[in-house]
Amino acid sequence: MADETQDLKKVQWLLTRILEELDRVCRAIGVEYAVYGGTAIGAVRHGGFIPWDDDIDVMMTREHYERFLAEAPAVMDPRFRLDNTRTRDDFPFMFTKMVVPGTLLVPEADKDAAYRMPFFLDILPLDAVPDDGAAFKAVSRRSWWWGRLLFVRGTPRPHLVGVSGAKRALIFTATTLAHYALRLVGATPRRLQARWERAVRSHEADGGGAMADFTMRDPENWIVRHEEFFPTRDIAFEDITVKIQNRYDDLLRRGYGDYMRIPPESERYNHEAAEIDFGPYADGFPPR
Repeated sequence: MADETQDLKKVQWLLTRILEELDRVCRAIGVEYAVYGGTAIGAVRHGGFIPWDDDIDVMMTREHYERFLAEAPAVMDPRFRLDNTRTRDDFPFMFTKMVVPGTLLVPEADKDAAYRMPFFLDILPLDAVPDDGAAFKAVSRRSWWWGRLLFVRGTPRPHLVGVSGAKRALIFTATTLAHYALRLVGATPRRLQARWERAVRSHEADGGGAMADFTMRDPENWIVRHEEFFPTRDIAFEDITVKIQNRYDDLLRRGYGDYMRIPPESERYNHEAAEIDFGPYADGFPPR
């Protein structure tokens, strides 16, 4: 147990270095972001990571997300990299990962993917929510469909929790057939992600100020209004300072209920790393 705790602390330390660089770059180029989900809970409740957590999520509005992708590489420390379907042919996700090349942090869920995941943090874009409820549901359905195809294109045998026996074999048969069918028809990750993005950005001109994370299966639970996001605030996270939403308490209570309650051990989980390699940073991360 002691070794596992020490390994998790080392994982959290290196992930914090990625967040530190993202924060530096965003402040340098004037891009707004905010820590998100469990990362935000950790910042508020623990002053850093939730003790058993092993990943970092940040959110950006679509406008700031596109600016970050365009402008960050010019000022980013070369020890980091931005991975997405625009930069890599094997990337199986709808969003962007800021990563540390030369390392590996491969979750159990992605161990069979062609994309070999380095240490990373996830950058999630928020897109406009249509005013009409039926239109919102239609966008959500299309985004879910294209997102699942993109994932299966990169991972023929997805990680299944609580599924075994004949049902597990049947699902693996279906996903493997879908994987090779997508490859056969030339459905590259870049093309699939472009279809996903076309769906989620389809109401940019007529949204009513609400945005959602359409990378989630249930985007209606992850709606953010402009006045809830901005202006962002500074908050401590481990040994650095990061950004959080202006009305973070409203957002966290809407998504998680009483997020200040420490859950029992039976409700604590992380991403079950299948492979961890600190590469050249096993003994530390030299100053920039």
